Amino acid sequence: MKKNIPLMLIDWNSVPKEIFNGEKGVSHWRTISLEGIRMRIVEHSEDYTADHWCEKGHIIYCIEGEITIRLKDGTSLNLEKGKSVILSESSNSHFVLSEKGAKLFIVDGDFLI
Repeated sequence: MKKNIPLMLIDWNSVPKEIFNGEKGVSHWRTISLEGIRMRIVEHSEDYTADHWCEKGHIIYCIEGEITIRLKDGTSLNLEKGKSVILSESSNSHFVLSEKGAKLFIVDGDFLI
């Protein structure tokens, strides 16, 4: 079934920030949720370490800074400014770290299964 996404002009500065504590450091999220899709600007502090393995799929674009994504199979991916990665939900369980901090644009939803 086709889902219609409305025309939207998003002023990310007007979207409220939510704060999430990592194992180390913090993450600030500005989130827009629609039916079946979520878009976020995520800012990880310096020395950020996630507090969990994520099972969801994501499309991640690094706006600034750098993160390391560790996959359960032991692979490490370095995502730096100007680069993107696509992680599918069913096969890319991952863990995120950021030594220097990072600002990311992340899209996830039903289509990444």
